[in-house]
Amino acid sequence: MRQVGFCLFWPTEGVELPNLLQAIAGNARPLTAGYDGPAIGRSWNWKDDALDKCWWYYGKLLRRRATIVSLELLPSFYALSENYGDARDYLVEYEEGRLSAEAKSVYEALLERGPLDAVRLRKESRLAATQAKARFDRALVELQGDLKVMPIGVADAGAWHYAFIYDLVERWFPELPAQARPISTREARSRIVTQYLENVIVAQRGSISHDLGWRPNEVDRALTGLVESERVLEFEMEPGTRPVVATRRWARRLRRGGITPKKKSPARGRRGERRGR
Repeated sequence: MRQVGFCLFWPTEGVELPNLLQAIAGNARPLTAGYDGPAIGRSWNWKDDALDKCWWYYGKLLRRRATIVSLELLPSFYALSENYGDARDYLVEYEEGRLSAEAKSVYEALLERGPLDAVRLRKESRLAATQAKARFDRALVELQGDLKVMPIGVADAGAWHYAFIYDLVERWFPELPAQARPISTREARSRIVTQYLENVIVAQRGSISHDLGWRPNEVDRALTGLVESERVLEFEMEPGTRPVVATRRWARRLRRGGITPKKKSPARGRRGERRGR
C-alpha cells in the first residue's frame, strides 16, 4: 500500500486506478466475472483478516467504492473531509443540511454504543425495518465517504453469518485529526493527485476529475502548483492532441521513449487555500 498510496478493492469499469483484485488475479479477469474464484477468495479473506490490524484505511471512499488508503496518505484524504477533530461536529453538518437524518442516527449509535456490527447498528439507529434497509445502506456510504465511520472487522451475524463491524474513524485512528490539521486543502489535493499520477503514469485532467470524483476546478487548483514547480509536466503525447499530465519521473521516461513533454500553464486557482480549522 505504501507504494500505490491508495487503490480500489474491486476493478471499476472506466476508472484507471489500481485495485486489489487485479493485483492478485491479473488484468485478464473480466469485470463481470462474478464473485467466484480463488483470486476473489484470497482478496476478500485478506481484506477481512486485516480490517482490525490498523494497517490501512478501508471503506467506501472514492466514488462511493470500496477503497484502501495507506496510513501515510490518509491524513491528506481526511484534510479534505468535513471533519475538524471534534466527534460532535456532525451536529453542525446536520443543522446545515449537509448530513442526512439517517446518517446522523447511525453516527450517534456508534458514538454512544461503541463498535457495532451492521445488524445491531440497524437496530440501534432505528433503521431495522425492511423498508429502511436502503436508507441505512445509503447512510453508511455517506458516512464512509466523509471519513466518519469505517469497517473494523467482521461478525458472525445476520442471515448470511457475515456482517461488517463499524466504528468511528476518529476513534479507530485517534491521531488522524492532528495529522491532518496542518495540511491545507491544496496541499492535500496535490499529494493525492501526485500519487494518482504515479499510479496511472499519464492522464488527462478530465480523467483525474472522473476517477477521484472531484470537480474540474479542484483538479486545476491542485495541478497549478505542481506544474509551476515542474513536479508535474503537462504536454501533448502527439502534436494537436489533448494535453496530458505526468509526474516528472514518468515524463522523463516518456521523453526517453521519443515523447517530448512541453510545459504548459494550467488554469490558475486560488493560492494558499486552507481549511478553516
